[in-house]
Amino acid sequence: MSLVHRYRNNGYNIVLDINSGCIHVVDELVYEVIGLMDQGLEKEEIQNQLVSQYAEEEIRDALEECQELIDQQMLFTEDIYENAIEQFSENHETVVKALCLHIAHDCNLACRYCFAEEGEYHGHRELMTYETGKQALDFLIANSGSRRNLEVDFFGGEPLMNWKVVKDLVAYGRQQEKLHNKNFRFTITTNGVLLNDEMMEFANKEMGNVVLSVDGRKEVHDFMRPFPKGAGSYDLILPKFQKFAESRNQDKYYVRGTFTRHNLDFSKDVLHLADLGFKQISVEPVVAPDEADYAIRREDLPQIFEEYDALSREMIQREKEGKGFNFFHFMIDLTGGPCVYKRLSGCGSGTEYLAVTPWGDLYPCHQFVGEEKFLMGNVWDGIKTPEIQKDFRHCNVYTKEECKNCFARFYCSGGCAANSYNMHNTIHSTYEIGCELQRKRVECAIMIKAALADEN
Repeated sequence: MSLVHRYRNNGYNIVLDINSGCIHVVDELVYEVIGLMDQGLEKEEIQNQLVSQYAEEEIRDALEECQELIDQQMLFTEDIYENAIEQFSENHETVVKALCLHIAHDCNLACRYCFAEEGEYHGHRELMTYETGKQALDFLIANSGSRRNLEVDFFGGEPLMNWKVVKDLVAYGRQQEKLHNKNFRFTITTNGVLLNDEMMEFANKEMGNVVLSVDGRKEVHDFMRPFPKGAGSYDLILPKFQKFAESRNQDKYYVRGTFTRHNLDFSKDVLHLADLGFKQISVEPVVAPDEADYAIRREDLPQIFEEYDALSREMIQREKEGKGFNFFHFMIDLTGGPCVYKRLSGCGSGTEYLAVTPWGDLYPCHQFVGEEKFLMGNVWDGIKTPEIQKDFRHCNVYTKEECKNCFARFYCSGGCAANSYNMHNTIHSTYEIGCELQRKRVECAIMIKAALADEN
């Protein structure tokens, strides 16, 4: 099993020491030396292989450099987590710290790729009552242990269709904070159709983050995100989203889009949003069954990789010109990053993070809602199927064969359990196309860091 990942991107020779997370930007000789060391060659063998291309003294210096990094545990480091993860999963206190409140199983758009079936989630249209939402917050408080900071995302369908209940639940949460020494961070995801000034003002006061759904260029957005009768929604929502982002000082929000096979040139959609003034952007690949005409296929990957490369180069240039923006999938923390448990086990779905339906049922996350085999209980009676919670607790990068030899495993934490289930009928696998895209994004993100560090 390789302990390093080497790649070239945008003129940089980059070496990732997988287990320590150390990044090395190296010259051509050191790049070759590390590759030969990774093959198990001894120093003398490496010298013999390279002596026709480089001076012996240069090779010796490169070998010494690499040995220093090895001695400092910054290169070819061993995996210290594999033997500990099972015990860690057993002993790690599981508390619920986040809820996705399906405040509205209804929607005023008819997005072609919607996994929620226009908000119905394999069921029927319904709005969450205040009483059910209140019980959900009580459940969260009761099951959060000593954790003080809790998160609640108002989700749908379209949550603004149930705006009064959103406001009332925020008010209830603020009351409970003082009584239980908790701190609620509320977020909301909206398509913007009903968004108005009063809602923006309230969100700016009470919401830690907002997600604004827009797919990019007008023709792309209107094709995939129309109203039920077919008209596009771009012209209605865009001015409101621009105003909203400015009112939040271009912080603590995302414009979030989805790209499909119909717009594989999605970097143009990212840059379109950046040109409109948005500074926090996420445009993500659709996950869809193979038979969908908009589904991404394996043969599309080379073009998508080129798009990520082109986007990363443009982002570097714009950053140098003082016109930079954040692209969610290129945001990577090479210093601190998530805790070890998060790096190994992911988002916490099914354990620390749960979804609540309008009638109070609990599921591992919003993408499992309506899959009855994943029904975990409800907000009144609590978790009734602890075996589901246990299964998710033991889902990590070491239980997935596909992850064990993947250089990006500590950045993606094994990928999305729902995508794995939808593709393979188990949460203990991976979505292969998603893995390919994730690896490419990690490479681009590291290269951007290297390029900007080089510039500075």
